Formats: sequence, C-alpha cells, structure tokens
Amino acid sequence: MGRPFGIPVYVSPTWLIVAAFITITYEPQVAARLPEFSQFVHYSIALLFAVLLYVSVLLHELAHCVVAKAYGLPVKRITLYLLGGVSEIEQEPDTPGKEFLVSFAGPVVSLGLAGIFFGLEQLVDSDTIPGVLLFILWTSNLIVGVFNLLPGLPLDGGRMLRAGVWKVTHSPNKGTVAAAWIGRGLAVVLVLSQLVLPLMAGQEPDFTTVLWSMILAAFIWMGASQSLRVAKVRSKLPQVRARALARRAFPVAADVPLAEALRRARESGAGALVIVDHEGRPTGIVNEAAVNATPEPRRPWINVGSLARTLEPALVLGADLEGESLIDAMRDNPSGEYLLVERGGEIYGVLATADVNRVFTGV
Repeated sequence: MGRPFGIPVYVSPTWLIVAAFITITYEPQVAARLPEFSQFVHYSIALLFAVLLYVSVLLHELAHCVVAKAYGLPVKRITLYLLGGVSEIEQEPDTPGKEFLVSFAGPVVSLGLAGIFFGLEQLVDSDTIPGVLLFILWTSNLIVGVFNLLPGLPLDGGRMLRAGVWKVTHSPNKGTVAAAWIGRGLAVVLVLSQLVLPLMAGQEPDFTTVLWSMILAAFIWMGASQSLRVAKVRSKLPQVRARALARRAFPVAADVPLAEALRRARESGAGALVIVDHEGRPTGIVNEAAVNATPEPRRPWINVGSLARTLEPALVLGADLEGESLIDAMRDNPSGEYLLVERGGEIYGVLATADVNRVFTGV
C-alpha cells in the first residue's frame, strides 16, 4: 500500500473480514446517534470508521518501526490483518532500554491519537457525522493503547515487562519466559471476565463481546506460546558452536567414485567429503542427503563430484562462529553443509545443518 519511512506496508485480505464486521457492528450505534440519515449513510460512516481505525493501527505500528530504525534495527514490513497490525523487525534490540522504547512507542501513539480525537470532538457538535466519528475514534484508540499496555506477551506491555525482567536478571530469555506466562494468564482472564462478570451482575453474557474476547484471547495465547518456544530455542544457543559440531573433512578429487571416496573417509575417521582441485583447494562440498539417496550398487559408478554443491563464498564460515551469529549466517544462506575454515583460511571441517538441528530437537 506504500512505503512510509521506507517501510513496505501490506494489507492482508483478512482485513476485509474485520472491516465488514466493524461496519455491521457499529451501524446501529451510528443510527442511534444520527437517525435523520439513511441506512446507507449509517453503513458508510461505520465503514469509514473501520478504515480510519486501521489508519490509526498503521500509525501505531509505524511508531515501533521508526524507533527500531533509529536504533539501526532492520524492518522488513508492516502488515495490517484481522486483529490489527504486526511490525516485522528482523533483529532483536541488544539492550533492555532499547527493547522498552521500541515497545512503548506504539501505545504512546495510540494514546496520543485518543487525546487528539477527544480534543477535536469537543470542538464539534456531537450529533453530527464528524462528532460521531471522532467519538468512536478516540474511544477505540484509547482501548487499543490501554490494551497493548497489558503486561503479557505478545502485547507491547509484555515486551516492556520483558525488558524490565531482562534489566533486573541480565537475561533476555528469563524476561521472555516471565512475560509469556503472564500473557497466557491474561488470555484466560480475558475470557473468564466476559463470562463471569455479567453473571455476577445478574446479566447474560453478550455473545458478540464473548466472541471477540475469545478471538483476542486465542491471539494472546498463541503469541505467548510462540514466545515460549523461541525462549526454549534461545536457551540452547550457547550449545551451538561451529567447532564443537564440526565433522572432520576428507579431501577428494571430483572424479573419484563415490564408493571409493566413502571408503577412504571411513578409514580416516572423517564424517564429510570436500571436493578439491589438483592443487588441493576446496571447490565443493558433497551433499550428505544426495549420498544417502544413492543406492549402494550404483555408488561405484557415480563420481563423487556429481553429488557436490559448488563451494560459493557464502558456504564458507569461520570455525569460531557460535550462537546467534552462526545461526544468522546459516539462515542467510541455507545449505545442507558448510565448510569451516580457520582465520588463516585453513580447512577446519564441515558443519552439517542436520547436526545443528539436533541441538534444538534433542534427537
């Protein structure tokens, strides 16, 4: 839809669902405030509110992204969808202070918009189209701002809580776990409150309100659960060290039969095959999946070079890489195997993606 501040903005087709829902839901309220207009006008005003509400959501997400970019964090895109918007910031802030400010920027904008719309409403007649729109906009932005300040992931308040726990414990992972579990608790409370509170007041729970609370609770629960999964993965990052996971590399010429290359590798105790030229320089890495897919009767008749991937510069990694730096390097250039080299360029070994995956899966 555009690139404000250089950030691509996309609108998911699911937005049409929520736009239709808002239009139908708010039409009776508009009709009650503006009975002199036709039903068509009522629906048009309700639809305009849906559009303006998502413009407000876009400004909320832009605030996150602008602050993130100011800290040098890359932003991939903003997507507006069924339950609001999501900012895809590709790198986590490296300090709790930055985390707090990036997260706080969105609610500040929403609450600021609520204040602006409230002030403008005071300047117009409340029983006019602008008056009705301004009232709905300031109340909805107030709700968005306050809701996002709730201290549980994946809400902005949850990220702010994460930053606080991170600051105290010096562990971003502990902050994630604490905020995610509180997020799960918020999801449960959100649903129960819409069921129990009306009953305590002697009223029947409103179906639409309960439905919306269940949708929001599901969103919060799934987001919190995803954060817990990410925390579990991150807790294992210290175990991901290229040197510790490397396989010994056996150099072999491209025209050597696969069966013979495997025999030599076994005898030397190597776990990977590297193709070298006549001067001994590495030119490719034999793909383990391709080797396993080759039936044994055919292996004496297939040259090992035909199962190798050309050694591109991106497939050569430093043997000292570990943790998130290693994962980022692998993610940027997906492959089954990588050649590990010392700082002087000497071959250290081969890192297989399957071995890295086993660290996280425990297999």
